[in-house]
Amino acid sequence: MAKSHTKSKKSGKKSKKSGSSDAAAASLRPADLIERLQVREGFTLSGVDPRSTPGFAGGKSDSVAVGATASAELSALQEQFFASSRFGDTRKILLILQGMDGSGKGGIVRHVVGAVDPQGVEHVAFKAPTPAELKHDFLWRIRRRVPGPGLIGVFDRSHYEDVLIGRVHELAPAAEIDERYDLINRFEQELVDDGTTVIKVMLHISADEQKARLFERLNRPDKYWKYNPGDIDERKLWPAYQDAFQTVFERTSTDAAPWFVVPADRKWYARLAAQQLLLRALSDLELTWPPAHFDVPAERARLGTT
Repeated sequence: MAKSHTKSKKSGKKSKKSGSSDAAAASLRPADLIERLQVREGFTLSGVDPRSTPGFAGGKSDSVAVGATASAELSALQEQFFASSRFGDTRKILLILQGMDGSGKGGIVRHVVGAVDPQGVEHVAFKAPTPAELKHDFLWRIRRRVPGPGLIGVFDRSHYEDVLIGRVHELAPAAEIDERYDLINRFEQELVDDGTTVIKVMLHISADEQKARLFERLNRPDKYWKYNPGDIDERKLWPAYQDAFQTVFERTSTDAAPWFVVPADRKWYARLAAQQLLLRALSDLELTWPPAHFDVPAERARLGTT
Protein backbone atom coordinates (compact mmCIF):
# COMPACT_ATOMS: atom_id res chain seq x y z
CA MET A 1 0.00 0.00 0.00
CA ALA A 2 2.82 2.40 0.86
CA LYS A 3 4.43 1.78 -2.51
CA SER A 4 1.17 2.46 -4.33
CA HIS A 5 0.66 5.67 -2.34
CA THR A 6 4.12 6.91 -3.31
CA LYS A 7 3.45 6.35 -6.99
CA SER A 8 0.16 8.19 -6.74
CA LYS A 9 1.83 11.13 -5.03
CA LYS A 10 4.49 11.39 -7.75
CA SER A 11 1.81 11.21 -10.40
CA GLY A 12 -0.01 14.07 -8.73
CA LYS A 13 3.08 16.23 -8.76
CA LYS A 14 3.63 15.56 -12.45
CA SER A 15 0.06 16.48 -13.24
CA LYS A 16 0.39 19.73 -11.29
CA LYS A 17 3.57 20.66 -13.16
CA SER A 18 1.95 19.86 -16.49
CA GLY A 19 -1.05 21.99 -15.57
CA SER A 20 1.24 24.89 -14.71
CA SER A 21 3.02 24.61 -18.08
CA ASP A 22 -0.28 24.47 -19.90
CA ALA A 23 -1.48 27.57 -18.08
CA ALA A 24 1.73 29.42 -18.93
CA ALA A 25 1.43 28.45 -22.59
CA ALA A 26 -2.19 29.56 -22.65
CA SER A 27 -1.17 32.99 -21.35
CA LEU A 28 0.89 33.64 -24.49
CA ARG A 29 -0.80 34.79 -27.69
CA PRO A 30 2.06 34.95 -30.23
CA ALA A 31 0.03 36.46 -33.07
CA ASP A 32 -1.45 39.10 -30.75
CA LEU A 33 1.96 39.83 -29.23
CA ILE A 34 3.57 40.38 -32.62
CA GLU A 35 0.63 42.40 -33.92
CA ARG A 36 0.72 44.74 -30.93
CA LEU A 37 4.46 45.29 -31.13
CA GLN A 38 4.58 46.21 -34.81
CA VAL A 39 4.94 49.88 -35.67
CA ARG A 40 2.10 51.10 -37.86
CA GLU A 41 0.80 54.44 -39.08
CA GLY A 42 0.05 56.75 -36.17
CA PHE A 43 2.46 55.00 -33.79
CA THR A 44 3.98 57.12 -31.01
CA LEU A 45 6.88 55.88 -28.91
CA SER A 46 5.72 57.97 -25.97
CA GLY A 47 2.50 55.95 -25.94
CA VAL A 48 4.29 52.68 -25.16
CA ASP A 49 4.61 51.73 -21.49
CA PRO A 50 8.13 50.26 -21.06
CA ARG A 51 6.86 48.01 -18.23
CA SER A 52 3.94 46.57 -20.18
CA THR A 53 3.79 43.00 -21.51
CA PRO A 54 1.61 43.13 -24.66
CA GLY A 55 0.23 39.76 -25.73
CA PHE A 56 1.35 37.94 -22.57
CA ALA A 57 -1.03 37.55 -19.63
CA GLY A 58 1.44 35.77 -17.36
CA GLY A 59 4.33 36.92 -15.23
CA LYS A 60 8.05 36.21 -14.99
CA SER A 61 7.61 32.71 -13.57
CA ASP A 62 5.16 31.83 -16.35
CA SER A 63 7.61 33.00 -18.98
CA VAL A 64 10.16 30.36 -17.94
CA ALA A 65 8.06 27.41 -19.14
CA VAL A 66 6.94 29.23 -22.29
CA GLY A 67 10.48 30.30 -23.08
CA ALA A 68 11.88 26.80 -22.61
CA THR A 69 9.37 25.31 -25.05
CA ALA A 70 10.00 28.08 -27.57
CA SER A 71 13.79 27.65 -27.27
CA ALA A 72 13.47 23.99 -28.22
CA GLU A 73 11.32 24.90 -31.22
CA LEU A 74 13.72 27.66 -32.20
CA SER A 75 16.72 25.34 -32.03
CA ALA A 76 15.02 22.68 -34.16
CA LEU A 77 13.91 25.16 -36.83
CA GLN A 78 17.31 26.82 -36.95
CA GLU A 79 19.00 23.46 -37.54
CA GLN A 80 16.58 22.81 -40.40
CA PHE A 81 17.26 26.30 -41.77
CA PHE A 82 21.01 25.79 -41.66
CA ALA A 83 20.78 22.29 -43.17
CA SER A 84 18.63 23.53 -46.06
CA SER A 85 21.25 26.09 -47.02
CA ARG A 86 23.78 23.32 -47.59
CA PHE A 87 21.62 22.16 -50.49
CA GLY A 88 20.61 25.31 -52.33
CA ASP A 89 18.27 27.26 -50.03
CA THR A 90 19.61 30.83 -50.15
CA ARG A 91 17.31 32.47 -47.61
CA LYS A 92 18.69 34.39 -44.63
CA ILE A 93 17.46 36.10 -41.47
CA LEU A 94 18.73 39.41 -40.11
CA LEU A 95 17.82 40.47 -36.56
CA ILE A 96 18.54 44.15 -35.90
CA LEU A 97 18.66 45.24 -32.24
CA GLN A 98 18.50 48.90 -31.28
CA GLY A 99 17.90 50.65 -27.98
CA MET A 100 19.41 52.95 -25.41
CA ASP A 101 22.42 51.70 -23.45
CA GLY A 102 21.35 49.10 -20.91
CA SER A 103 18.17 48.20 -22.77
CA GLY A 104 19.09 44.51 -22.90
CA LYS A 105 20.50 43.90 -26.38
CA GLY A 106 23.21 41.66 -24.97
CA GLY A 107 20.62 39.67 -23.04
CA ILE A 108 18.69 38.98 -26.24
CA VAL A 109 21.86 37.70 -27.88
CA ARG A 110 22.76 35.45 -24.93
CA HIS A 111 19.37 34.12 -23.93
CA VAL A 112 17.43 34.05 -27.21
CA VAL A 113 19.92 33.70 -30.05
CA GLY A 114 22.18 31.71 -27.73
CA ALA A 115 19.64 28.87 -27.74
CA VAL A 116 20.54 27.90 -31.32
CA ASP A 117 23.61 26.29 -32.87
CA PRO A 118 26.33 28.98 -32.94
CA GLN A 119 27.65 27.80 -36.31
CA GLY A 120 24.42 29.13 -37.81
CA VAL A 121 24.74 32.61 -36.30
CA GLU A 122 26.76 35.67 -37.31
CA HIS A 123 26.82 38.32 -34.60
CA VAL A 124 28.13 41.83 -35.23
CA ALA A 125 28.35 44.57 -32.60
CA PHE A 126 28.86 47.74 -34.60
CA LYS A 127 30.95 50.39 -32.87
CA ALA A 128 31.85 53.90 -33.95
CA PRO A 129 33.17 53.75 -37.53
CA THR A 130 36.93 53.58 -37.98
CA PRO A 131 38.84 56.15 -40.06
CA ALA A 132 39.03 53.56 -42.87
CA GLU A 133 35.26 53.00 -42.74
CA LEU A 134 34.58 56.73 -42.78
CA LYS A 135 36.15 56.89 -46.22
CA HIS A 136 33.10 55.04 -47.56
CA ASP A 137 29.37 55.70 -47.42
CA PHE A 138 27.66 54.77 -44.14
CA LEU A 139 26.19 51.53 -45.52
CA TRP A 140 29.52 50.20 -46.81
CA ARG A 141 30.53 48.43 -43.60
CA ILE A 142 26.98 47.17 -43.09
CA ARG A 143 26.76 45.52 -46.50
CA ARG A 144 29.97 43.62 -45.77
CA ARG A 145 28.39 41.92 -42.74
CA VAL A 146 24.96 40.86 -43.97
CA PRO A 147 24.37 37.15 -43.28
CA GLY A 148 24.87 34.43 -45.85
CA PRO A 149 22.42 31.63 -46.78
CA GLY A 150 21.09 29.62 -43.86
CA LEU A 151 22.45 32.04 -41.28
CA ILE A 152 20.82 34.20 -38.65
CA GLY A 153 22.66 37.50 -38.66
CA VAL A 154 22.44 39.65 -35.54
CA PHE A 155 23.29 43.34 -35.65
CA ASP A 156 23.83 44.67 -32.13
CA ARG A 157 23.38 48.29 -33.19
CA SER A 158 23.45 48.87 -36.92
CA HIS A 159 23.15 51.38 -39.75
CA TYR A 160 20.47 53.06 -37.64
CA GLU A 161 23.19 54.58 -35.49
CA ASP A 162 23.83 56.85 -38.46
CA VAL A 163 20.37 58.41 -38.12
CA LEU A 164 20.23 58.23 -34.31
CA ILE A 165 23.61 59.29 -32.96
CA GLY A 166 24.24 61.04 -36.26
CA ARG A 167 21.14 63.18 -35.78
CA VAL A 168 21.41 63.78 -32.01
CA HIS A 169 25.08 64.76 -32.16
CA GLU A 170 24.81 66.46 -35.56
CA LEU A 171 27.61 64.35 -37.01
CA ALA A 172 26.46 65.15 -40.54
CA PRO A 173 24.45 67.96 -42.17
CA ALA A 174 20.70 67.71 -41.62
CA ALA A 175 20.08 67.22 -45.35
CA GLU A 176 22.47 64.26 -45.41
CA ILE A 177 20.81 62.68 -42.37
CA ASP A 178 17.44 63.13 -44.06
CA GLU A 179 18.67 61.38 -47.20
CA ARG A 180 19.86 58.39 -45.20
CA TYR A 181 16.33 57.26 -44.32
CA ASP A 182 15.53 56.66 -47.98
CA LEU A 183 18.89 54.96 -48.53
CA ILE A 184 18.16 52.65 -45.61
CA ASN A 185 14.75 51.76 -47.03
CA ARG A 186 16.25 50.92 -50.41
CA PHE A 187 19.02 48.87 -48.79
CA GLU A 188 16.57 46.85 -46.72
CA GLN A 189 14.30 46.31 -49.71
CA GLU A 190 17.32 44.91 -51.55
CA LEU A 191 17.93 42.51 -48.66
CA VAL A 192 14.32 41.34 -48.70
CA ASP A 193 14.37 40.92 -52.49
CA ASP A 194 17.46 38.76 -52.05
CA GLY A 195 15.64 36.40 -49.68
CA THR A 196 16.44 37.98 -46.33
CA THR A 197 13.84 38.23 -43.58
CA VAL A 198 14.60 41.48 -41.74
CA ILE A 199 13.46 41.71 -38.10
CA LYS A 200 13.98 45.16 -36.59
CA VAL A 201 13.59 45.38 -32.81
CA MET A 202 13.78 48.49 -30.67
CA LEU A 203 14.07 47.66 -26.97
CA HIS A 204 12.11 50.42 -25.25
CA ILE A 205 13.45 51.06 -21.77
CA SER A 206 12.45 53.85 -19.38
CA ALA A 207 14.98 56.38 -18.09
CA ASP A 208 14.38 55.19 -14.51
CA GLU A 209 15.03 51.56 -15.40
CA GLN A 210 18.17 52.46 -17.33
CA LYS A 211 19.41 54.42 -14.32
CA ALA A 212 18.86 51.38 -12.08
CA ARG A 213 20.75 49.12 -14.48
CA LEU A 214 23.65 51.54 -14.74
CA PHE A 215 23.81 51.73 -10.93
CA GLU A 216 23.93 47.94 -10.84
CA ARG A 217 26.97 48.02 -13.11
CA LEU A 218 28.64 50.50 -10.75
CA ASN A 219 27.75 48.50 -7.65
CA ARG A 220 29.06 45.13 -8.86
CA PRO A 221 32.73 44.56 -9.71
CA ASP A 222 31.72 41.80 -12.13
CA LYS A 223 29.72 44.41 -14.07
CA TYR A 224 32.36 47.17 -14.26
CA TRP A 225 33.42 45.94 -17.68
CA LYS A 226 29.96 46.74 -19.03
CA TYR A 227 29.97 50.31 -17.74
CA ASN A 228 30.84 53.22 -20.00
CA PRO A 229 31.13 56.71 -18.46
CA GLY A 230 29.81 58.08 -21.74
CA ASP A 231 26.43 56.48 -20.98
CA ILE A 232 25.72 59.27 -18.48
CA ASP A 233 26.44 61.91 -21.12
CA GLU A 234 24.03 60.16 -23.48
CA ARG A 235 21.34 60.03 -20.75
CA LYS A 236 21.33 63.82 -20.71
CA LEU A 237 20.20 63.68 -24.33
CA TRP A 238 17.31 61.28 -23.61
CA PRO A 239 14.52 63.47 -25.12
CA ALA A 240 16.55 64.01 -28.29
CA TYR A 241 17.08 60.27 -28.67
CA GLN A 242 13.37 59.56 -28.19
CA ASP A 243 12.60 62.07 -30.95
CA ALA A 244 15.24 60.48 -33.17
CA PHE A 245 13.73 57.03 -32.65
CA GLN A 246 10.26 58.37 -33.42
CA THR A 247 11.54 59.72 -36.74
CA VAL A 248 13.20 56.38 -37.51
CA PHE A 249 9.89 54.59 -37.04
CA GLU A 250 7.99 57.09 -39.16
CA ARG A 251 10.51 57.01 -41.99
CA THR A 252 11.73 53.40 -42.05
CA SER A 253 8.99 51.06 -40.78
CA THR A 254 7.97 49.57 -44.11
CA ASP A 255 5.88 46.64 -45.27
CA ALA A 256 9.06 44.85 -46.31
CA ALA A 257 10.95 45.56 -43.08
CA PRO A 258 8.67 46.76 -40.26
CA TRP A 259 9.84 47.87 -36.84
CA PHE A 260 8.78 46.14 -33.63
CA VAL A 261 8.95 48.15 -30.41
CA VAL A 262 9.40 45.84 -27.43
CA PRO A 263 8.80 47.15 -23.89
CA ALA A 264 12.06 46.31 -22.15
CA ASP A 265 11.82 47.31 -18.49
CA ARG A 266 11.02 43.68 -17.73
CA LYS A 267 13.97 41.75 -19.16
CA TRP A 268 12.09 38.46 -19.22
CA TYR A 269 9.34 39.93 -21.38
CA ALA A 270 11.75 41.54 -23.85
CA ARG A 271 13.49 38.20 -24.30
CA LEU A 272 10.20 36.37 -24.70
CA ALA A 273 9.01 38.86 -27.32
CA ALA A 274 12.26 38.73 -29.31
CA GLN A 275 12.12 34.93 -29.14
CA GLN A 276 8.61 34.91 -30.58
CA LEU A 277 9.59 37.27 -33.41
CA LEU A 278 12.51 35.06 -34.38
CA LEU A 279 10.42 31.91 -34.03
CA ARG A 280 7.70 33.38 -36.25
CA ALA A 281 10.28 34.33 -38.90
CA LEU A 282 11.63 30.78 -39.04
CA SER A 283 8.16 29.23 -39.00
CA ASP A 284 7.05 31.42 -41.90
CA LEU A 285 9.81 29.95 -44.06
CA GLU A 286 7.93 26.60 -44.09
CA LEU A 287 11.16 24.66 -43.87
CA THR A 288 11.63 21.01 -44.78
CA TRP A 289 14.59 18.74 -44.24
CA PRO A 290 16.75 18.43 -47.37
CA PRO A 291 16.44 15.01 -49.05
CA ALA A 292 19.33 12.58 -49.03
CA HIS A 293 21.82 13.17 -51.84
CA PHE A 294 22.91 9.55 -51.77
CA ASP A 295 21.35 6.06 -51.96
CA VAL A 296 20.17 5.46 -48.39
CA PRO A 297 19.68 1.64 -48.63
CA ALA A 298 23.05 1.26 -50.34
CA GLU A 299 24.78 3.28 -47.63
CA ARG A 300 23.09 1.24 -44.92
CA ALA A 301 24.33 -1.93 -46.60
CA ARG A 302 27.86 -0.53 -46.91
CA LEU A 303 27.84 0.53 -43.27
CA GLY A 304 26.65 -2.92 -42.21
CA THR A 305 29.74 -4.55 -43.72
CA THR A 306 32.18 -2.42 -41.74
